[in-house]
Amino acid sequence: MTDLFVKVKVHQEQQLPFVLYVKPNADRVIGVFQENDYLYFLEDFSEKGFVFAPFDGESIPFIPQTKSEVYVEKISETDFIMSPNPTFSIDEEAKMYFKALVAKGVGAIIKDEFKKVVLSRKEVVEVNSFEMETVFKKLVAFYPTAFRYCFFHPKIGMWLGATPEQFLKVNQQTLHTVALAGTQASTASNNVVWQDKEIEEQRLVTDYITQILEDKVSELTVSSPYSVKAGNLWHIKTDISATIDNESNLKEIIKTLHPTSAVCGLPKVAAKDFILQNEYYNREYYSGFLGELNIDLATFRTDQSDLFVNLRCMKRNGKQAELFVGCGITKDSIPEAEFMETVNKSMTMRKVLH
Repeated sequence: MTDLFVKVKVHQEQQLPFVLYVKPNADRVIGVFQENDYLYFLEDFSEKGFVFAPFDGESIPFIPQTKSEVYVEKISETDFIMSPNPTFSIDEEAKMYFKALVAKGVGAIIKDEFKKVVLSRKEVVEVNSFEMETVFKKLVAFYPTAFRYCFFHPKIGMWLGATPEQFLKVNQQTLHTVALAGTQASTASNNVVWQDKEIEEQRLVTDYITQILEDKVSELTVSSPYSVKAGNLWHIKTDISATIDNESNLKEIIKTLHPTSAVCGLPKVAAKDFILQNEYYNREYYSGFLGELNIDLATFRTDQSDLFVNLRCMKRNGKQAELFVGCGITKDSIPEAEFMETVNKSMTMRKVLH
C-alpha cells in the first residue's frame, strides 16, 4: 500500500478529498482521489462514484468517478498483532445519561409509540499521535470480514471504520440486502445462544425490510436467520435478495430503506423522531451508508452498487477520536446491559487506536 499512502499524503497536504477502502474478505485496497476540493451531492442516484451519506438529511455527498483518479493495490501482509482490549475507565456521567435515555426509550415502547428504537452515543478518546496510515492498516488487518475505510473531505472531516453490515448490493437487476440485529460479546465457544429479546428484535427488522421492498421488487427470497461474527461480537443475520423491476428505480429503494431499522427503529418515522429529539448530539455520518454507487471502482463495471451501513466508525477531530456506538432497544431492554453493549462495540475502534 506504499504508493497509495504517498498519494494520500499529497492529498492531505493539499486538503483534497479521497477515500481508501477494502471490501469484506478482499485482498486489495481501492483509493479514489478527487482532483478538486468541491463537495458534490447526488442528484438522481444515476451518478457513479463513492457515496458517503449521513444518518439524517436529504443531501448525500459523493466523490464522482469522473472527477477522480482511482488506484487499486494488492494488500501486503501486515504484521499487526491483535492487541488485548485496551483498559479504560468508564465515564460514569455518560453511563448515567445513556441509561436514562434507554429507560425513556423503553417507556415510549411500552406506551406503544413504536416497537423498537436504536439509541446511540459518542465517546471521545484522547489520541496523542494519530497516524492515519497505521490506524487504517490496523483496521484492514484486524477486521478482515468487515468493510474497512478511511474517508476524507475538507468540508466533512476524516472518518474511519470497519462495518459488518451490508446496506445494499446491486448487480444489474439483482438486489441483495441483509437484516442484522441482536448483539452479544464473543467467547471461546462458537455455540451462540440467543435470548427471545434478540430473536424478536431481528425478526422485526427482517419483516420490515421485506414489507417495504414487496411492492418495489419481484422474486423476493429470505434466508433463515443465522449467527455471524463481526470483530469481537456476534449478531443474527438474514439474507434478503430480489429482482429490481424496471419501473422501480434505485433512488426510491435507497430512500425507502435508509435509515434501516437496524440503526433507527420501527416504525421508522416515529423512531427517528424520538432519536432526533432525545439523543442530544448529531450522529452526522454514523449510521448513514457508504460505498460504490453504479460502478465497481476496481473493474469499472457499471450497473453495480456495493453499499454498507456506517457502523463501528469514528471521526478524527484534532487530537481526539470521536467513537460512535449504539444498540437496539425493545420493551425488554435493560439499561445497564445496553450501556455495556455500547462499551463492547467501542472496542472495535479503541483497538486500532492503541
